[in-house]
Amino acid sequence: MLFELGQSEQILNDVFEHRQFRGLQSTVIRAIAAGRHSLVIMPTGMGKSLCYQIPAIAIARSNNPGCENALTLVLSPLVALMKDQVDALRQKGVDATFVNSSLTRPERNHRYDSIASGCYAILYVTPERFRKPDFLDVIQKRAVKLLAVDEAHCISEWGHDFRPDYTRVGLIREMLGFPVTIALTATATPDVQIDIVRQLGLSQSEVELYHQGIDRPNLVLDVVQVWDDDAKLERITAIRRSQSGSGIVYFTLIKSLMQFSDLLTQQGVDHLIYHGELERERRKRLQDQFMNGSGDLVLATNAFGMGIDKEDIRFVLHAELPGTLESYYQEIGRAGRDGFPADCLLMYDERDLATQMEFLRWSNPDAGYYRRVFDLLTSDLEQVNAFGLEWLRERLHHKQKYDRRLETALSILKRWEVISGSLDPLNIELISELPNPLNDPIQTQTKLQRDQQKLYTLLQYVKHNGDRKQFINDYFGV
Repeated sequence: MLFELGQSEQILNDVFEHRQFRGLQSTVIRAIAAGRHSLVIMPTGMGKSLCYQIPAIAIARSNNPGCENALTLVLSPLVALMKDQVDALRQKGVDATFVNSSLTRPERNHRYDSIASGCYAILYVTPERFRKPDFLDVIQKRAVKLLAVDEAHCISEWGHDFRPDYTRVGLIREMLGFPVTIALTATATPDVQIDIVRQLGLSQSEVELYHQGIDRPNLVLDVVQVWDDDAKLERITAIRRSQSGSGIVYFTLIKSLMQFSDLLTQQGVDHLIYHGELERERRKRLQDQFMNGSGDLVLATNAFGMGIDKEDIRFVLHAELPGTLESYYQEIGRAGRDGFPADCLLMYDERDLATQMEFLRWSNPDAGYYRRVFDLLTSDLEQVNAFGLEWLRERLHHKQKYDRRLETALSILKRWEVISGSLDPLNIELISELPNPLNDPIQTQTKLQRDQQKLYTLLQYVKHNGDRKQFINDYFGV
């Protein structure tokens, strides 16, 4: 046993101030204590983090042989959330820290020294950190007894937020001496589940699957077809008047969000707005205002998500069609975390389907497009950095100035470490060749077809006349 099970209940009570475990938490923690690997699929807001945080604290406190100098390592893609997670743990007296690109070199070196000397029970890093030789030297000085892979769908090329460095998790496990491993995500279809286990370097028989499904009886899921913006506005104002708690209205387009903000202002409906083009500090202030308010309404794009753990959200509306059932499922998961009833309404306007189909085209450049971008960067990098994004776009698209494939291509090239540097403003360096997955027409076409299938599945959900929660459970293989 990595630790005594009695420790977990004591930590739950004393550190996290909860009286009892929720859902599958205690079952997962028992598996970790017994040294078994786990894949945990649990809805947003149901306490996935406790499944590894409580074992991490128990391991650090354990007197069991081999637990001296023990450390739990958490792989997370969410640099923006690491500080919040660590701050929350430290406020509870947990010795936790993170290492990521937000630190200055002196700060990073100080943390490295502390890690090597045996400080910290929990360390958060991105998988990309394992490309740094100085980090590898430090981590080899600790006994990593538990590896937690958060947002594990990023491991899978079939997932909706694939991260290339996550494919190295099997190698990372080997570097760490094959510790007990727990992979966690809110969404994973059966194909993604299989791929996650494979990428971990494990067999299906070695991994326990814990899938909680849509176990949120307080959420009321509904879809209504609307024909114009007036009908959408009427629905938003009606539910705002009928609910005293907080609410989120999700939009796909910033233009639509701002249009509805003007309409609500004209009707005297107080609200906040949140989208990715707002300045970072302003976004932080708006999020804090929403989190600390008692009845705020926020109009948001999907940029509003990370760190939203507010208990009294009484409704989540989708004023425009989301792109996938995965994203829809995560967004409605922010409603009703206090256990009281909450409404989740998707307003379906056929015009929104055209928007999502255009997004699919923008987010799936073909292999030829990647090659054209790469060739221009190879031959004209100095001009690209000097004249910027629009100059580069004109050479790719000619008069199609609203085509957004370039933003996708540059982001993916940076994710694959073909380029490094700043994308806004452009100041990039070419550091490697174009990888085969981006240069292979079959692979890029296959990805487009997968994304098209995801949108089609969402349309099936919209048209479904039966139990919507069961539809979602079936899709995720529960």
